[in-house]
Amino acid sequence: MRNVKVLWGMIAVLLIAVGILSSVLTARSFLQPAADPILEPPSKADHELTIASIGDKDITLRDLEQQLLQKHGKETLEQMIDHEVIRREAETLGIQVSESEIKRELERMQQGYESENDFYQAMEEQLGLTREQLNEDVRHKLYTEKISIQGIAIDDADVDDYIASHPDEFKATVLLRLEQIVTASKEQAQRALNDLAKGTEFARVAKERSLDDATRGSGGDLGWFEEDDPFVPAPIMKAAKSLQTGQISKPVEVEGQFVIVRVKERKVQSKGSPEAIREQVRKELALREAPPLKETMQRLREKWNVKVSGTY
Repeated sequence: MRNVKVLWGMIAVLLIAVGILSSVLTARSFLQPAADPILEPPSKADHELTIASIGDKDITLRDLEQQLLQKHGKETLEQMIDHEVIRREAETLGIQVSESEIKRELERMQQGYESENDFYQAMEEQLGLTREQLNEDVRHKLYTEKISIQGIAIDDADVDDYIASHPDEFKATVLLRLEQIVTASKEQAQRALNDLAKGTEFARVAKERSLDDATRGSGGDLGWFEEDDPFVPAPIMKAAKSLQTGQISKPVEVEGQFVIVRVKERKVQSKGSPEAIREQVRKELALREAPPLKETMQRLREKWNVKVSGTY
């Protein structure tokens, strides 16, 4: 299925532009008298308001607006048009997107993240998307998909064939949260095991004995990994997969060092109920048969009589 993170990366550029232009409009609003309910066009004086200065060089609100419009104006306008024509088309067709659908899509996007909070934090740090912005983008995405596949029927047999031929895509993922103590020899590893056998906490032993600078400070915590993660050294993952939660491995040799592994937590991440998986597959197969998104948006723009000034 499609790479969701890449999709949101593309959307984020447009959102940043909207945020910047919104800030300019907010700055303009402060220039209006609070008691005057009638919005008036910004005056020449408003445009010439100095918002920054460097020595004898002033930067005005007009300067900022011009830069923003030149860099982001076209993309922001395109996004505004697309959202409006999608809204009108969905309303005309009677298409609805429920909160439960939005929730399911967000849950699907969260697969591969350690937690819901980690997912939202990554979206904000990497893409600049708040929870509210992400929620609205998902809503728009679902409306767009429903409009794109309107009238396209996918047989149950096609859904069954796809699921049968892509078993790895839908199997549950086992996630392991691992801790480690890295030592230089078997003797040092045995001393660490002796400490653990006496009841000393794993984190404390790691802080006192582990040679790994990256994890020693956090008590040897490596974080979460899928049980077939190719970036974890094979001996460590092999040892971890044989352990139950809380169990500690014998020392395993990795590149001349001896590592003790503990499975701190284990969880199984489902790809969804059989019904939800079938629904998702049906939609993806329909989207493959749908016209390209660019063609759909062009058709809707023509239908809704969109006209853009030659300025953009």
